[in-house]
Amino acid sequence: MLLSNLELLATAPGGVAKLRELILTLAVQGKLVPQDPGDEPASVLLQKIRAEKDRLIAEGTIKKDKPLAAIADEEKPFALPMGWEWVRLGDICAYIQRGKGPVYAESSKHRVVSQKCVRWHGLDLAPARFVTPESLAKYEPIRFLQAGDLLWNSTGTGTIGRACLVPVEHDNAGLVADSHVTVVRPVLISSWFVWRWIQSPYVQSEIEGSASGTTNQIELNTSTVVNHLVPLPPLVEQSRIVARVEELMRLCDALEAKGQLEATQHAQLLSTLLGTLTASATPEELTNNWQRVAQHFDLLLDRPEAIDALEQTLLQLAVRGLLVPQDPADEPASVLLQKIRAEKDRLIAAGQIKKDKPLPPVTDEEKPFELPVGWEWVRMGSLGESFDYGSSQKSVDDSNAVPILRMGNIQGGQVVMSNLKYLKDLQGELPYLFLRKGDLLFNRTNSYELVGKTGLFGGYPREVTFASYLIRIRLMNDLVNSEYMNVYMNTRDCRVNEIEPDLTQQTGQANYNGTKLKNIRVALPPLAEQSSIVTRVTQLRRLCADLRQRLAEREVVQARLAEALVQQVA
Repeated sequence: MLLSNLELLATAPGGVAKLRELILTLAVQGKLVPQDPGDEPASVLLQKIRAEKDRLIAEGTIKKDKPLAAIADEEKPFALPMGWEWVRLGDICAYIQRGKGPVYAESSKHRVVSQKCVRWHGLDLAPARFVTPESLAKYEPIRFLQAGDLLWNSTGTGTIGRACLVPVEHDNAGLVADSHVTVVRPVLISSWFVWRWIQSPYVQSEIEGSASGTTNQIELNTSTVVNHLVPLPPLVEQSRIVARVEELMRLCDALEAKGQLEATQHAQLLSTLLGTLTASATPEELTNNWQRVAQHFDLLLDRPEAIDALEQTLLQLAVRGLLVPQDPADEPASVLLQKIRAEKDRLIAAGQIKKDKPLPPVTDEEKPFELPVGWEWVRMGSLGESFDYGSSQKSVDDSNAVPILRMGNIQGGQVVMSNLKYLKDLQGELPYLFLRKGDLLFNRTNSYELVGKTGLFGGYPREVTFASYLIRIRLMNDLVNSEYMNVYMNTRDCRVNEIEPDLTQQTGQANYNGTKLKNIRVALPPLAEQSSIVTRVTQLRRLCADLRQRLAEREVVQARLAEALVQQVA
């Protein structure tokens, strides 16, 4: 049943991960391979383990262990097949101990295994630090790692519970563990089986609950590890289980690789087909290309990132004049620019805005693409009344003060009024920095991918200001459509051609200043066409939102089917 439903599991959201969990769940419950009545039962194996431990104690190789509490029926999480036994990890191991903190060296022949070295895919010594010979000399022989040792991360949110095995090539190679890693050394059993048990959903889900600690860092203490329950199969069945698990995990790897390859191929196909749309030189060419691409929408638009790419393509088409038809009767952008200049001069003369510095015209060599008749290439500064940095005052949590907008308030091209901080007008600067409906906020300082994000302020019942790492773009009132400018600023064309080439980076932060912002090249349509473009973009974005909703609903159904299958098989 498991193999016959692989496709459903693999194609569901997180399907391969669920499949891996299911395989491990079945394995440790004895449901993955059949039991053989001829196998020596685990009860006999436990007697042999006890005898071997007594021998090691007698020769002084390991310390005498204390008897562990019997396992009560209520402790057992599930029933086991005949021949299996519930045991405590301490009963089947010769050694369980946290490592210790060494004296580190710049270089040495010997390394210390840390949490970063313990990966689910195996032991990674690249992050391992070196230990001084003097420190190493104080280590007991039993502390040096051996092939088959299980290393179990015992501290740290995000790393606690992760485990791996020491491979043969590192047997007695002078490796030791630090104090954040517990070394588990099984006796006469398959370390590989114990590792898979620890990796199983049952153990991993229990880790957080069983972890303890007096600091902010959670811990899996040694006592918990020693008393940890393990379902122990007969030794030969352990080998069969391990072989079957590895076979199925390789199948999962192949499914994952196939999915990654398919995702790469899908992305390439999507990029190629959508690229034909943005490469269209005329509305007629776009119509022809759109008809060809639309035939494949059911194949292309099957994941959220594909819908995002389509939406971005639509924005690019909009600001290139290919989304709505031009009307020869519209007043051209050249006349609009004259009106904007006249209005700016009037406001300057009235002392309402500062005199602006002349900006260079956009030369033919600078124009990134051809514009329709009636459009003009202009500098952003020519369209704005002011470009201002926000307040650098420290925010407070007093909701009676003035709300201050930050980077997190710019989402999807809009300014959202949630998770607000507040300012008290201690320096009398805020009235000048109050926002009004139609202002754009531009993120000038943040990580590389976030600088340049722009949002449109849609108004608020009370006065609102903004933080210093944002720039307020205040356009020329009724002469420029702020919604169109917001669309333009959030296109990939603007990002690639205008913002990224002039980003500066320092100590992990990217920056873009107001002078550069004023010099951004803008494709300016006639004012009437700006409104038509905004209307059309709004309609198409609504369709994209509907597509995302349908896709999300489909994924929920897939996930429920996969979950039901997992529960049925398990």
